[in-house]
Amino acid sequence: MRPTIRLTDCTADTLAALGNPAQAGGVALRVQCGDIDVPTDPSRRGRGTSRVGVVVTSAADAPRDRPPLLVLGDSATAPSARHGATLATQVSAAVLAGYQVVGLDRRGAGSDLLDCSPEDARLGILDGDTTAPGAATDRVLASVLEDARSVVQDCYLTEPDALTAYSTASTAADVERLREDLGVEQLSAVGIGDGATALTLWASAHPTNVGRLVLDGPPDPAAAEPDVTEARAAGAEQSFDAFAASCAASGSCALGADPRATVTGLLQRLRTQPVAAADGRRLTAGVAVTALFATVGEPRSWPALTSALADADRGVPDAMLALLAPVLGREGRFDSALATACNDTNRRLTPPDVTGLVQRWGGAYPMFGAPLATQLLACAPWPAGAGLPDPGPVPGAPPILALGAAHDPRVGAESVRRAAGALATARLVTWQGTGTGSYPRTPCVAGVVDRMLVQGEMPQADTVCPP
Repeated sequence: MRPTIRLTDCTADTLAALGNPAQAGGVALRVQCGDIDVPTDPSRRGRGTSRVGVVVTSAADAPRDRPPLLVLGDSATAPSARHGATLATQVSAAVLAGYQVVGLDRRGAGSDLLDCSPEDARLGILDGDTTAPGAATDRVLASVLEDARSVVQDCYLTEPDALTAYSTASTAADVERLREDLGVEQLSAVGIGDGATALTLWASAHPTNVGRLVLDGPPDPAAAEPDVTEARAAGAEQSFDAFAASCAASGSCALGADPRATVTGLLQRLRTQPVAAADGRRLTAGVAVTALFATVGEPRSWPALTSALADADRGVPDAMLALLAPVLGREGRFDSALATACNDTNRRLTPPDVTGLVQRWGGAYPMFGAPLATQLLACAPWPAGAGLPDPGPVPGAPPILALGAAHDPRVGAESVRRAAGALATARLVTWQGTGTGSYPRTPCVAGVVDRMLVQGEMPQADTVCPP
């Protein structure tokens, strides 16, 4: 097999977009960009083709035939091909000596950007606040449902043949197409979040084509709504507690001795008095919680989050609004993440269902519970399809390494344990830390993964890594 992807050098532009990070091992990098053609809807042939982006990052002096290591991000965090280049700046020199790191765009991100919903409807879904003073839950939920209908209507007008194909199952089909276009018999890969789910589905369909596979934070494929979102609410609360404890322990926390109390007070004020930026954008409680949820799972972003929250507490919203740019900005992931989430489940909740969840979760998860429950209505008008297939135990695949974090707002630790336990050849590594994606955050985690990727050595038993 020979590779068929046409790549062009994009080193300077890509590294500049990433902030010109230094590679962890001091290795000079080469970055090449291209794309591959994929069926617009793999489940319904004859609907044309789409293009998804590919970014290949390697040591500058690496031979062109060095084996590929696919990196597949999560649809709600860093789903684009550029995520592979980011990881290439963080992995060890030993990994770069053995692989070219290949990032693949998730559908709806990067070069296949899905941007179809009305901006006011997006904000309406995020701003549906049942906890605001004087708010009537039924009226708030009715407004959110109407905004959700606007999103579905506009997106189907824009993407009538493709919208149902923004799914994890379609990404699994894209992985196989990528393997063929790379010209390799076996493909090694690292998948994060539902990117790990896509790799599991791909491995189930093509077990003989699987090389060394790392599933970083794989959700339990058997889990259903609203249990999936409740686990995220719990994980987000735990992640915020870890963020608050880290800030308070620094001795100079800009949020004071009790960061949770400071942020809770800020959110309460924003519910009645949103703060406007000079460009007219408003920081509301819903927008602030969304920015928190998008950021608190990345400890590298905690200093920026602390500063942004402190600014907002003083009435300056710009930094908090900037944290929301990856979700709602010009190249934001709101539409693609929503489409993937709705297509991956066939469960549709009603306003009475959500009313009960708002009441229950608002007490159990005081910062994130009610907003996340309310946002479950975003999928209510979405046509229900087949949902996420069950990959089964994947018995024909080589040994698989599954990673889970103790506190992850994207997927709970118990969900990762169930996902790993369902796979016939999986071994579990649990990191006692906070974050979405555990690799390569600590020497313990990186050491286990690197030995597996580079030397093919699996741990003898399930492993626990300290924070």
